[in-house]
Amino acid sequence: MPNFPWWRSLIFLIGSGLTLGLVITLLDRLAAIYQFVAQYQPLLAVLVVLLLLALVVALGLVSWKYLGIFSRRSPKVVIPEVSTDKFEAATENLEAIQQQVNQIQDEVIKRSLLSQSQQLQTELETAEISVVIFGTGSAGKTSLVNALLGSQVGKVSAAMGTTEVGTVYSSVQISGRVSGQRIDLTLTITDTPGILEVGTAGTMRERMAKAVATTSDLLLFVVDNDLLKSEYELLKNLSAIGKRSLLVFNKIDLFTKSDQQIILDRLRERVQEFINPKDVVAIAANPKPITLESGEIITPIPILKPLLKRLVIVLDTEGDDLVADNILLQSQKLSTQAREVLNQQRQQAAEQIITKFQWLVVGVIFATPLPVVDLLATAAINAQMVVEIAKVYECELNINQGKELASSLAKTMASLGIIKGISQIVTSAISVTVVGYLLKSTVQGVTGAYLTHIAGKSFMEYFSANQNWGDGGISAVVERQFQLNRRDEFIKSFIKEAVQRLGKLES
Repeated sequence: MPNFPWWRSLIFLIGSGLTLGLVITLLDRLAAIYQFVAQYQPLLAVLVVLLLLALVVALGLVSWKYLGIFSRRSPKVVIPEVSTDKFEAATENLEAIQQQVNQIQDEVIKRSLLSQSQQLQTELETAEISVVIFGTGSAGKTSLVNALLGSQVGKVSAAMGTTEVGTVYSSVQISGRVSGQRIDLTLTITDTPGILEVGTAGTMRERMAKAVATTSDLLLFVVDNDLLKSEYELLKNLSAIGKRSLLVFNKIDLFTKSDQQIILDRLRERVQEFINPKDVVAIAANPKPITLESGEIITPIPILKPLLKRLVIVLDTEGDDLVADNILLQSQKLSTQAREVLNQQRQQAAEQIITKFQWLVVGVIFATPLPVVDLLATAAINAQMVVEIAKVYECELNINQGKELASSLAKTMASLGIIKGISQIVTSAISVTVVGYLLKSTVQGVTGAYLTHIAGKSFMEYFSANQNWGDGGISAVVERQFQLNRRDEFIKSFIKEAVQRLGKLES
């Protein structure tokens, strides 16, 4: 039995009483109506009573439905389940990349992309978090790395390695406590070259450092004062592409307590749009030696606790997601590279098909000089070209579909005046002193080849866009290809080769 709030129960009781009173009154009235009408028409009296009863029942049902609203418990909001398994998404991305790369014909590029894909797969499986130390050369990056590698942090269990983009330390272990529990983490730390250095060499090192930064799971952006404009823009851009960052204010031992707080507050305020204030921490990775009154010089231990505490919290709560997010980002870049290689490969293959068919058209017209419009619209040679170009772009077409597309494009060319225009261009450009049939067949042959070339280029654009002519439709694509392929140098070169091929056929 449903549990009503007291006020709803009161409303229910009052409503029930009123309803019962109304029912009794209605029954009394119905009896009176029946007796009155039955004196004159007994059958009509029955019908009237039945109609009134039906009306009463309908009103009762409506009332019951309304009152039922109060007895219903609030339905639970059902939130549709959305897959948030980033590891699964990253794995699917890498599998898709494998399929893309397997289609690449250039073995050198293929091996390179496969190697990168396998490296990402390994990183995903091991889930060792990659931390990159980034900043200007004077900010104390290397001092921070040395402090992180010190005995107070952990032990480096693997050999250090130096690369062209910095120094890499693998299997670095750090520990800390989160909610009273001890957390042990294993990291790979990369110390990148300093940024914002002058000279060509400095620019090259900065470019490499940025490239490494974009591959990190977590970025430690080190500064030793307020952010320069160039540092701010760089940090903002890295955050915009999804790089999780901690802003590390180093060398606080060089400032008074009040100045430390002023700079720290200023940093948090400036980056609050893209970095959580908790992710801006102050440290002293390599404090200056202090001379005591006795003349003894001591070196304070590094002040790393704020960074270590935040680092452990972030990596414990977000570590898996950071790895998966980074692999997703890297795999998307790799997929883009593979797609660009495939597009170039397909473009070359499609252009070879166009070249083959455009010169084949020259021979066909020379053998049987048909009107160009009929040739483009109906000849199987053009339909076959469409089918072969489609196959390059993994679109399966039969010869009839190829004929339909070729016919549509030929009609578009005719409606745009392109066929007539090309014929005039070819006629005026050919400098062959022959007359009659040979001159006519030469013009027709070159014109047919030229039109086939533009048609092929138009179909390349169509199939590369997943069989989509775009917003402007087929007319816009054909017009664009006509304009792109009417440059004087191209026309002269094209006609010269076409005439040479015709000359060989004539001889």
